[in-house]
Amino acid sequence: MTALYAPQAIPGSEGIAPASAAGPVEPTEPLRLPPQDPRARWLQTIRFSTRPLAFNLRAHRRYGDVWQLRLISRREPFVVTCHPDHVSSLMKARPADAPSLTGESPLRPILGPNSVLTSIGDRHMRQRRLLLPPFHGEAVQRYVEMISAVAEREIDRWPHNETFALAPRMQAVTLDVIMSGVFGIDGGPQRGSTGDRLRRIVRRLLGFSSTPLFALVELKNATRREPRGVMGQMLAMVDRQLFAMIRERRTEGEASGRNDVLSLLIAARDEEGQPLTDQELRDELLGLVLAGHETTANSLAWTVERLLRSPAAYARLRDLVRAGGEDGDAYVEATIHEGMRNRPVIPMVVRMVKRPWRFGEYVVPARTPVAVSIVALHHRSDLFPDPLAFRPERFLGPREGDGGGLAFIKPGTYTWMPFGGGIRRCLGASLAMAEQRVVLAAIARRTDLVAPHPEPERGRQRNVTTIPNHGARVAVTARYPA
Repeated sequence: MTALYAPQAIPGSEGIAPASAAGPVEPTEPLRLPPQDPRARWLQTIRFSTRPLAFNLRAHRRYGDVWQLRLISRREPFVVTCHPDHVSSLMKARPADAPSLTGESPLRPILGPNSVLTSIGDRHMRQRRLLLPPFHGEAVQRYVEMISAVAEREIDRWPHNETFALAPRMQAVTLDVIMSGVFGIDGGPQRGSTGDRLRRIVRRLLGFSSTPLFALVELKNATRREPRGVMGQMLAMVDRQLFAMIRERRTEGEASGRNDVLSLLIAARDEEGQPLTDQELRDELLGLVLAGHETTANSLAWTVERLLRSPAAYARLRDLVRAGGEDGDAYVEATIHEGMRNRPVIPMVVRMVKRPWRFGEYVVPARTPVAVSIVALHHRSDLFPDPLAFRPERFLGPREGDGGGLAFIKPGTYTWMPFGGGIRRCLGASLAMAEQRVVLAAIARRTDLVAPHPEPERGRQRNVTTIPNHGARVAVTARYPA
């Protein structure tokens, strides 16, 4: 392959934003609210839902580091910030001073109140401690061989010289991984089994969530505590299979020797020695299945979408991966980080400040919902020069003692945060990164891809995630043996 990139690497280019005061202040501090988008609440909601990337970047350009946003899901406006000092003050705050607002998340009607994604306070910390071990360290490494096998099988199925959407194909891979980790279902579950039926209905739910109709259904359920209509019917089908699997696993008991998340949760006991109820298990499991594979799949789809419109980066990735060695590993890691910087799947995370809080020149009152715009944070030109460009070299530097090899440079905690931050940072981050490394390397090694249209795909909001508008459409022009 002829290299299309310059031979020299651009050194890691993460910069430093000017300091900005942030944190709780005394109640006597005079309030000063940031500027507000004057457009109607419904129009802001539509723009945020249909073009979340452009919406956030436009607001940052127009209003600066801090502004106000109004959505129909909440009567009061949100304050939005994208300065790393402001982010740090929120992520390091005591939970009592700046708790998460996930209890009001659009996920609440779907996942219920018992999921680690929607719970807050002591309950959230208890669940987090319980769930962290299966998603870290050696537990993640055990999945790598399985991830590789699943990725290779999926690539073998891709049509040649035919356009298809990559996002659903990535969902198939990540769903297999999360079904293994959460339920202990490796490979294809036995046809007709509870695991097979659960997997099929989850895929149907995800397929429905990709349709234009789902946006209307989601909007109708946004302010409800329980889902109704089509959403309620779909979740009822999922619940039947989930509760059936919970009953089966309870019957097996601890003697089965399983080490998946469901078995771990069934064996868990609270401070009073009581097990989790079936409803608590259902909420936890559904959150892990939906969030645990949806975000990773779309991160992969976005990264490939960006690569295909960045010929130099794509050529360099393929050359280095096919050559093997540490340079290829470093470039894969940098490419994933740049993909998640350039197109973060979660555009915002929200905290409720319970005390008056300073954000630079502004002071907001207690009980103000404050959103961190991950999109705007990742596109600050003082942190990431030429932020709209796709440049994995931002996260690369020379490898020490190696005569010019490449080394990955880890970004700052409060400048790169696609997994959120603080005590709410995604507990599946390690697994998600492992999946992306294995799958992206397999795609680069085994395929040559093209995008059918040169124009970049826009992002649109689906629930709390930003997805490629057309699913990251690609075509395989060449495929190589595994």
